[in-house]
Amino acid sequence: MLKAVIFDFDGTIVDTESLWYEIYFEYFKQHYQYELPLELFAKGIGTANDAIFQGIEHDLGIRLDRREIRKDLIRRFENREGFLEIRQGVLPFIREAHEKGLPLAIATSSGRDWVEKHLKRFRLDAYFSVIKTKDDVREVKPDPELYLRVLEALRLKPEEAVAIEDSVNGSTAALRAGIPCYIIPNRVTKGSRFPEQAVVLDDFCRIPLADLLDA
Repeated sequence: MLKAVIFDFDGTIVDTESLWYEIYFEYFKQHYQYELPLELFAKGIGTANDAIFQGIEHDLGIRLDRREIRKDLIRRFENREGFLEIRQGVLPFIREAHEKGLPLAIATSSGRDWVEKHLKRFRLDAYFSVIKTKDDVREVKPDPELYLRVLEALRLKPEEAVAIEDSVNGSTAALRAGIPCYIIPNRVTKGSRFPEQAVVLDDFCRIPLADLLDA
């Protein structure tokens, strides 16, 4: 029987990933005449972004000043983050799960300050009883540690929860923790090859919450 729902944050609750891709693409096109492939960017979604920089360095054949580039990317993002919105279908699903008495949690490779800032901005913070971020673990996704920490805090077994994800790294982490996983891809991740054990859906309303509660 389902006893909790665990959400990823970036790209799942709020589609930050599409904006990040636009900013990365814009930056490297402007400074290096390099068009960042979507497939390469997707490798860094849900985990540390070193994979993106490693791929770019390989393609360009140079070492990048990652620290300075990150500062510029963050500045560009902060100038546009006011345009971010909750993904369609997220709020009704959260409200339904909350009304049914299910504890809600977040397992994210992002930092706590980042997540809490946006949860408060969208008035979602009151819905989540447990939040585990990169600040709470040694390894982020695709390592399962974030999900295992959430299960520990909820005092639940893996089969008593479901994970909601948007990326390969995130869904891999959930499955490695033994948690059934539903994937709602966003614009950036929709072309990814997800783990076969995960269920890929096109909308949050298609997650069979009532059936999971009755199982």
